Amino acid sequence: MTPGQPVTNNRDNILTPVFDSLPPLALYIHIPWCIRKCPYCDFYSNRLTGELDEDAYIAVLQRDIELALPLVWGRRIISVFIGGGTPSLFSAAGIDRLLKMVRSLLPVLPDAEISMEANPGTFETEKFKEYRETGINRLSIGIQSFNPAHLQVLGRIHGREEALAAAQTARMYFDQVNLDLMLGLPGQTLEQFQQDVQTAVSCDPTHLSLYQLTIEPNTPFAAHPPVLPDEDVLDSMQQWMEQALPGMGFEHYEVSAWAKPGCQCQHNSNYWLYGDYLGIGAAAHSKITFPDGRILRRMCVRNPGAYMLGDEAGKTPFEETFEVSVEDRQFEFMMNALRFINGFPTHLFEERTGLPLACISEPLQLAEDKGLLAVSPTTICPTPLGMRFLNDLQEIFLPD
Repeated sequence: MTPGQPVTNNRDNILTPVFDSLPPLALYIHIPWCIRKCPYCDFYSNRLTGELDEDAYIAVLQRDIELALPLVWGRRIISVFIGGGTPSLFSAAGIDRLLKMVRSLLPVLPDAEISMEANPGTFETEKFKEYRETGINRLSIGIQSFNPAHLQVLGRIHGREEALAAAQTARMYFDQVNLDLMLGLPGQTLEQFQQDVQTAVSCDPTHLSLYQLTIEPNTPFAAHPPVLPDEDVLDSMQQWMEQALPGMGFEHYEVSAWAKPGCQCQHNSNYWLYGDYLGIGAAAHSKITFPDGRILRRMCVRNPGAYMLGDEAGKTPFEETFEVSVEDRQFEFMMNALRFINGFPTHLFEERTGLPLACISEPLQLAEDKGLLAVSPTTICPTPLGMRFLNDLQEIFLPD
């Protein structure tokens, strides 16, 4: 048997995965509070109703890391992402204390990408310089739109001028700046979307995240659905992006992500390539791979109050922990890696799942026969048709 080859239990005919090496490890820190919950958002966050006790939350985050140390001992952190919620509710001094605590416990690479999400409506732009001084080297700003009417429909608490000021000031202090924009907004025309993108590009970001608005369950938009643009309008927006953004210096590297050369998001790319990540904070998720072939997933307690009270009561912060089955890891890998426009190296499937590529030979062949996937000895890549019908392509790899 070659090193790293999965072992077959002949009695049960079950593959036992084995890893020669572990995938890269990232750190995600969740700040679960917002000034106001947007009606389209299904990410876990709570409305901040009182004073934010930064020190108390940082103390619980430290406990979270300390409990996880035996799972990741000695592994280096390639990237850190502070997300939410609205992390920019934290002061720069609070972010500085947080990052110093992280570095005291975990070996963060000196050149690690350290990102933070920011919301133009929750801070003054003077804080950007202070955030940069804490060690944050990449800022991701939730613009969503520069159109005042669309911002109002989306429930955003910032206006056009605040969005412009935030985007422009960010580039004064950060070499890496991402702007989030949404398309397919209620009543949005192709021309209005083009204006949003052109305005964003004029602010000189290094990365654009362009998401189509979808109505998610258990959100205010699900209870009272707005009228969204039809498929013809959405298709015209997608086609315009594909034609226009390369000429503006942006490469389409993932289904919703565009970057200038060398500016791809390393943290998100690690997610999409089935890397490992340690998630700390209320409602944060982790994925940890072990040399013995196991992949562990766990979720922290969702409610911030219960998450923090658990520290005082000596309770574990973890609400759910389970091992990823052989069948599920096949689908999880393909669901994420197929998001890349140029696909992924064939060998990565075995390296990240611990399984032979032969175990998905049938769905690979089916996807190839449907014209959704191009498979070679070195690369597996969605075709243009596969990217257009990505959900259909991903579903082919669902376990029976």
